[in-house]
Amino acid sequence: MALGILGRKVEMTQIYDPSGKVVPVTVIQAGPCHVLQVRTRDRDGYEAVQLGFGDVPRHRASRSQRGHVAQLGSKRSRKRGQSSVHAVPKAGCEPKRFIREIRGPAGDLQVGGEIDISAFSEVKAVDVTGTSKGRGFAGAMKRHNFSGQRASHGVKKCHRHLGGTGCSASPSRVIKGKKMPGHYGAARSTCRNLKVVRIDPEHHLLLVRGAVPGPSGGFVVISATNIL
Repeated sequence: MALGILGRKVEMTQIYDPSGKVVPVTVIQAGPCHVLQVRTRDRDGYEAVQLGFGDVPRHRASRSQRGHVAQLGSKRSRKRGQSSVHAVPKAGCEPKRFIREIRGPAGDLQVGGEIDISAFSEVKAVDVTGTSKGRGFAGAMKRHNFSGQRASHGVKKCHRHLGGTGCSASPSRVIKGKKMPGHYGAARSTCRNLKVVRIDPEHHLLLVRGAVPGPSGGFVVISATNIL
């Protein structure tokens, strides 16, 4: 079964375990999520469950967003219905702000159903995927952890430079993929095998040990870790 859920990173904090040790944790608001679509191997070529998290006010949602979760009467839909072409089932919920697919068999999940954090009650570790913090255009020291130039005689106003990048007369060019200054962050990142410290089904909160990608308020995808 595809065991996953969508959520939002709340903050980082620390709690105490039963032995009195401090445990750094990330608080994630996980779910509840509506099942918007169920992918099947016969129709789509693969198995997955499409989940939606976070409601969008209907007056702010586009027609395509509203039509993705509910049936919208139109001339085209009525004409297709007269031709015995039935539309796929809709969830019948509010338009969603964050939509992602979790690969794997759907199991007992049906379109229009809900999944909450109580589904992870027996899970010991999870993988959290999000978009890392964007840092704009960064130098080599910040982007690649270079040590920089020495603070010795002859090194003047270039202490944070990356150094030489050329290859002399052969091949007389910079090799593709060279670590250089450039755009840093704002990329898809996954932290794997994070220990589940605590689950609060009443408030839909999940506490995992350590940090997860992205800023506070960023959307994340939580899935159960598959230990091979």
